[in-house]
Amino acid sequence: MSHVRRRRQERRMMEGKVPRSRIITWQPTEEFVRNNHVLNNPVQTMYIMGDLGPYGKLGKREDEYVLCTIKVDNNGVLSIRPDFSGSKPAYRIETEGEKKDLWLYTINNVSVTVQKEDQEREKNLFKDLYNRHKDYLHTLVGEEFEIPPIGTLQLFVNGEIVSAQGFEYDNLYVQFLLELPDNWFCSSRQQLSGVTQTCSTKVEGRENVAYFSYPFNFEMTLRSEDQPEDTLPQWPVLYFGVHSSDFWQRHRIEGYGYIRIPDSPGSCTLTCQTWRPIVPGTVAEMRRFFVGGFLELEDMTYTRTPSTFKGERLSRFGFRTETTGTVTVRFHCIQQCRSFLDSSMARKKSQNVLERMGGLSHQASLQSVIAAFGQAQQRMREAQESLSKDLLHASSFLESKSVAK
Repeated sequence: MSHVRRRRQERRMMEGKVPRSRIITWQPTEEFVRNNHVLNNPVQTMYIMGDLGPYGKLGKREDEYVLCTIKVDNNGVLSIRPDFSGSKPAYRIETEGEKKDLWLYTINNVSVTVQKEDQEREKNLFKDLYNRHKDYLHTLVGEEFEIPPIGTLQLFVNGEIVSAQGFEYDNLYVQFLLELPDNWFCSSRQQLSGVTQTCSTKVEGRENVAYFSYPFNFEMTLRSEDQPEDTLPQWPVLYFGVHSSDFWQRHRIEGYGYIRIPDSPGSCTLTCQTWRPIVPGTVAEMRRFFVGGFLELEDMTYTRTPSTFKGERLSRFGFRTETTGTVTVRFHCIQQCRSFLDSSMARKKSQNVLERMGGLSHQASLQSVIAAFGQAQQRMREAQESLSKDLLHASSFLESKSVAK
C-alpha cells in the first residue's frame, strides 16, 4: 500500500472538452500496475537469467536477459512466465548488439517425483503447523462460554422498535423504559431507557406509518433465592411513550403503552395498542393544537400497575383516555441457566422456580394435548349417547310393529 499513487481529489474538468488525463490505460506496464493496484498481495519472485553475450566477453549487464519468471504469493499460488514448452515451439530471444544473435530455448519441468515418505513428512509438517495455529486461536478466543452462577437465570434481549402507525401528528419519536421487578438486577453500566430518532411518517394504505428500526439490548439476571417456590417470578416490562414534534418545537404526547418481555427464548414480533389521557371539551383540543405538551404522565409505569403502588386495588375512576395508534417491537431473547443443562433435575417432583420456567413451553404443549384429549372424549360420549338413543328408538319401533302384526 506504500506504493499506491495518491490520486487528486479534485480534477479540473473543462466544460465541453475531454480531460487531459487518460481514463483507460490499454497497455499498462508492470510499474504502472505495481504503483496503481490497490490490492497489495506479497509475492516472492525468482528470475532465471541467461548471459547471451559473445564468447570471451561474458559478464556484461546489457547481455543479460530474463529467460523465465517464477512467482509465489501468500496463498501458495505458483505462476511461471513463460509457461512450460511441452509441445509448443521454442521461445525466441534476439540480442541487441553489433552482432545480433537469435537464441531458441525451451522450458521443461524436470523435477524428480516426490517419494511417498517425503509426502507423508510434508503432510505431517503442515498438520503440526495448522495445529499450532489452532491452539494459538484458542488461546485468544477461548473454548468455554461464561456460565452463570447457581440459582440464577441470565436473560439476554436484543430488540428493535420497528414502527409506529395510526397516530394523529407527524414527526414521531419513542421514549422507552425497562422496569425490573423484584429479584431482577443488572450491571450499573446497563442503560434501561432510551429515545429513538425522530421519523417522518409515510402513507401506506390508510395509515401513517413511521419506520424507526431502532435497536436496543438488555442483559438481566434473576435470583431465585428469595423467590417463593409456589409462585412464578414477575417478568420485566418495557414501557414506551410516543411523542411528536413540529416545526415550532411543540411536543405532544401521542400515546402510552407497554409490552412484557417474552418469557420463552426465540424471536417474536409484538404489536401493542396505545392510549393517551384526554380532557373532554373543545378548549383542551385547541390547547393541544396551538400549545402542545398537554396532559402527560409523570410516571410512565402508570400505564400498568405502578411499581410504587403497594395496595390491593388501584382505582382509576375519572381518568379518561383515548385510543391512539400502535407500536411494533421485535424481540430476540436468549436464556442461560445451569438448571437447563441438568435433565435429571427436571424429572424431580420438587422443582424450583428456574426449572419451572424452563418447562413453560413443555407445560403449554402438554396442556394443549390434554385439552384436545378432553374434547375428543366429550365428542365420543355425545356420539355414544346419540347411538344409544337411536338403538332405543329402533327397538321400540320393532316391538310396536310386532304387536301390530
